[in-house]
Amino acid sequence: WHGDNMLEVSAKMPWFKGWTVERKEGKTEGKCLIEALDAILPPARPTDKALRLPLQDVYKIGGIGTVPVGRVETGV
Repeated sequence: WHGDNMLEVSAKMPWFKGWTVERKEGKTEGKCLIEALDAILPPARPTDKALRLPLQDVYKIGGIGTVPVGRVETGV
């Protein structure tokens, strides 16, 4: 399987005219998957806030050490 419209426009999909997204910053458009992925704007992250990582479990692995397992939570 080689996929069509993944990295470049394919002649095998003449029915697909492309995609368009309108946002505050302006209009963005493209014709293949890589352009759509590149057009994603990551959300603003609160880098000045504390990191909250509630632990779910702690594993003690011989030869490795202690491995804490948890999930990053949002909020204050």
